[in-house]
Amino acid sequence: MTALADATIEQVNALGAVTEMLVEVERTISSMQAVRDGFLAVGSRLAVDVARQAASRDEAELALRTVAAEFAAALRVSDRTVQRRMTDASFLVERFPRVWRALGAGLISAGHARMICDAGAHLDDPAARDAYAGEVLGFAETESPNRVARRARRVAERYQSRPIRERHKDARAKRGVWVKDLPDGMAELGMTGPAALVHGAFDRITAMAKTVQEQTVQEQSNPTAPGTEAAAAGPRESAFGPAADKKHDGPAAKDPRTLSQIRADLALDLLLTGTPAGHDTPAGLLAAITATVSVTVPVTTLMGRGTTPAELNGRTPIDPDTARRLAGAASGWDRILTHPITGALLAVDRYRPGADLKRHLRARDQRCRFPTCGYPPSDCDIDHHHDAAHGGATTAENLGHLCRRHHVLKHQTPWHVEPLTDGLYAWTSPTGRTYIDKPPAPHTITFIDDDTPPPF
Repeated sequence: MTALADATIEQVNALGAVTEMLVEVERTISSMQAVRDGFLAVGSRLAVDVARQAASRDEAELALRTVAAEFAAALRVSDRTVQRRMTDASFLVERFPRVWRALGAGLISAGHARMICDAGAHLDDPAARDAYAGEVLGFAETESPNRVARRARRVAERYQSRPIRERHKDARAKRGVWVKDLPDGMAELGMTGPAALVHGAFDRITAMAKTVQEQTVQEQSNPTAPGTEAAAAGPRESAFGPAADKKHDGPAAKDPRTLSQIRADLALDLLLTGTPAGHDTPAGLLAAITATVSVTVPVTTLMGRGTTPAELNGRTPIDPDTARRLAGAASGWDRILTHPITGALLAVDRYRPGADLKRHLRARDQRCRFPTCGYPPSDCDIDHHHDAAHGGATTAENLGHLCRRHHVLKHQTPWHVEPLTDGLYAWTSPTGRTYIDKPPAPHTITFIDDDTPPPF
């Protein structure tokens, strides 16, 4: 432990004072952003009032542009930007007034407000929107926007009047691909599609990219190993020219590209050639990689008797039909046992014995356990709270998921974590502040419309 370990009491106190001031500044910024949104919404309302007197839709649009241009000229920004801000502000103020008031009180940030509004954007009933906002705001006041987004999507599903099967069918009609030009000879390729397919494609490309990184080290360490004939013959070509430079002098080096860069190269190879030919091998290592996604679905929904939607990778609701198709193709399932009222995780088991403890931790934690972090368990380390070298037990009570960034923070800085009951973590900062991290409730609470007893 080195970072801040040698800090004086005065320096720690100074850090604490700066932290307090930073919190107050952020609250003030949130309040002022709410005030700005209020004025922008008033501008939109003025445009609407003028538009009601217009004889055509074109004139109504011109009324909105006129107000936006007035604001833009005074603020010295693009009128298109102002018009977009006006639309967003009106959406917040008029459809989610409770969220707007919380922003004005400094209880949440603009990022929190955006996540709450995005997740509840399709709630048409005003009473349902208000109830939804009230439920999510209590969570948002103590959590980061990325965690709020996940919780908000789950809560919004309970207030939806239309079943997700119908909404997903309509949403699929909006699938598409687009290109956005960027500076320096670059462009951005975007795509919207069914969540199960998009996440599956991203997982497969990620697995391929990691394989490329590992393969590069192996080839440089042993250039004559089976399956590396292409390396011996020279660098393979991809859509971006030669792959990693194959020099066999000295210790093996990883592919110089980042994981994100390799993902981009592979994605374009796949789109341009139909296969990851630019980075494949005679053994077909990359072509053999398949996608892996995690689906949580209440058994009653799987049976067609429940209304709670399934979730993809613990964060994105998916329709029951897709969940059932994935369930039918799955080679195995984890059964998660929860409290029938609270939904609290009780145990995890599986017919075939295996890494039961890891599955239990994944089901319990669902993300990195540092406050505000949203990294999924697949991108995290399993950490012993009390070091195993000093007698720490390898039990669920002494284990938890931490992403590499926060794993290092725990071990090499004065940050300290203490596990409490019910899976709670108490993190103590260098200035003595304590932050409680609570694992998200498992997605297993379901609602059945009739009084028929459960089949087990």
